[in-house]
Amino acid sequence: MSTSPENNTAQPVRAVTPGHTRTLVAGVAAGLLALAAAGCGSDMSAAHSGAMHHHPMSSHSHSMAASAMVGSDCAMVPTSGMGSFHSMGMAPVVTAAMHNPLLTTFAADVKMAGLTGDLNTMHALTVFAPDNSAFATLPGSEMGMMHSATDLARILKNHVVTGQVTPAELASGMSLKTLAGTTLTGSKMGSVYEVGMAHVTCGNIHTANATVYVIDKVLTPMH
Repeated sequence: MSTSPENNTAQPVRAVTPGHTRTLVAGVAAGLLALAAAGCGSDMSAAHSGAMHHHPMSSHSHSMAASAMVGSDCAMVPTSGMGSFHSMGMAPVVTAAMHNPLLTTFAADVKMAGLTGDLNTMHALTVFAPDNSAFATLPGSEMGMMHSATDLARILKNHVVTGQVTPAELASGMSLKTLAGTTLTGSKMGSVYEVGMAHVTCGNIHTANATVYVIDKVLTPMH
């Protein structure tokens, strides 16, 4: 059986030139570099995303630490609704005190003394607000002063200083000039913060325009 010359013809072999080899190598290298760059970019994006997610968390934690309240009676404040710390933070100081179950007498006395408008509109105050029991236990000689609007206003101004005092500043023993023209001194004994002769039962409460420290005594100014 004979084989056809046409079918037996050998196909020519294409030579691979050095230039063609270099082109193939360059193409493969470019592809590998592109893949590596894509992977690196993906890793960088993920790292950047993680860093961006981390910073707000850190800032939030720092803010929470800076605004931490002090005192043993903070649990007596409602956790939600009117009078809660969140609600107080949205209102000026006297309005906030009206709804706090510890400070209703203080708020009523501020209104009686005609100081509501002033304290609600002033900025950056610190108020050392006696709780309800502090007013209830006043001696008779001082209780009489509470019925005079002039005397009452002076007593209440003795609990207000300009500037927002932090717990650290209060503990440092700094002198605090009141709106009554008198001076109060802060201190800290163990874990208890003090101002004058009063203990802070719940402090570093933030309202829209003031920092509030609830105290267990009325700070009557010296005559």
